[in-house]
Amino acid sequence: MTKTEGKSTSAAVKDILLSNPEGLHEVIRAVMQEVLEAEMEEALGASKGETHA
Repeated sequence: MTKTEGKSTSAAVKDILLSNPEGLHEVIRAVMQEVLEAEMEEALGASKGETHA
């Protein structure tokens, strides 16, 4: 595993998450929104904002 300034990658990620706990929440929210929109597109056969005539 590559070390960055004497820290493991997992330790660096842990430091980032602890310094900004809302960061992980925002990442999860954005990913879930993308997944839900993709599923809706597939189910409806239309993109967001697109209508069928």
